[in-house]
Amino acid sequence: MLIAIPKEISPEEKRVPILPQAIERLVKLGAQVNVESLLGETIGLTDSDYAKSGAQIQKDRFDLIRSADLILRLRKPPLDEISSFKKGSIHVSFLDPFNEKALVEELAKNKISAISMEMIPRTTRAQKMDTLSSQANLAGYVSVILAAERLNKIFPMLMTPAGTITPARIFIIGAGVAGLQAIATAKRLGARVEAFDTRPVVEEQVQSLGAKFIKIDLGETGQTKDGYAKTLTPEQLEKQRQGMAKVCSQADVVITTAQLFGRKAPIVLTQEMVAQMKPGSIIVDMAVESGGNVEGSKSNTEVMINGVRIIGLGNLPGRVAAHASQMYSNNLYNFIAEYWDKNEKIFKLNCDDELMKGCLVTHQGKIVNEQLKKI
Repeated sequence: MLIAIPKEISPEEKRVPILPQAIERLVKLGAQVNVESLLGETIGLTDSDYAKSGAQIQKDRFDLIRSADLILRLRKPPLDEISSFKKGSIHVSFLDPFNEKALVEELAKNKISAISMEMIPRTTRAQKMDTLSSQANLAGYVSVILAAERLNKIFPMLMTPAGTITPARIFIIGAGVAGLQAIATAKRLGARVEAFDTRPVVEEQVQSLGAKFIKIDLGETGQTKDGYAKTLTPEQLEKQRQGMAKVCSQADVVITTAQLFGRKAPIVLTQEMVAQMKPGSIIVDMAVESGGNVEGSKSNTEVMINGVRIIGLGNLPGRVAAHASQMYSNNLYNFIAEYWDKNEKIFKLNCDDELMKGCLVTHQGKIVNEQLKKI
């Protein structure tokens, strides 16, 4: 089976889809792996590094993708490349399928079996393939580092002959994978950390990391079977904002992580709440790429509103591209190995498998994912 790995073409993307170590393991499974020249240059890897792992290096991108049985990449494919794919081939990457109708339809039209890595179900079996979690973990770390670098205070308490410095106050909204890592990172830097989540079940996790859990009575809330927070009603969102306003006004840094899979992120910080914050304080809107949690935040930029800096930088895992690539590469290999037939030495689509049902978007000319078919 011929596996092709093209280079990421977005100038903002420093991550790479696969590392030489993973290619070496794919070759041992019996795969032929071809990679585009300069695949790993953004993280300091050379064509020689990939060649030593057993990969064939190709300079012609078109020849690479049109001959492949299986294409592995990180970001979604450009729309104009899809017609070049071999009919019946398999494509694996992030696809953002709920927001990319034309892309999904083009994949189906060209009879490509497309797998969306962000739709892998969050189950115990799938943990080693869970790219959303691995990348969100790093994003949570980066969000705190960005805030610490821009804040005009230090995070830890210091007791010195020149006086005592009180610890910075950090408020983290959302205690999913990104939020929990942000809590852990802020605590390691010595900050006083508070956190809120609509799911009461995460209170113990927040406290285990040394943070204070802020309780706001929103009535009935909870999480989906995949561990995501359920959508709040407009009334619940307003009650949440009122409960958070005082905490935000006292905070030096607020980090928002609230995202709804496949939908626009909810506004959790209004302009009025931002206006109540202290000049010099920092907000990091981690959901800016899916619409933003903060009124006034802008994608891929930083804005100042009443002396408050709102950081809306996208692709936070890409700021630690070497480790983000390592984690995505391992997720990708584990996914391929899960469905690899060692006798036939091919990747087999098991369409009856629950995990595959969750992430397979198109197959045999049709949109097959049940969630997508509903919309």
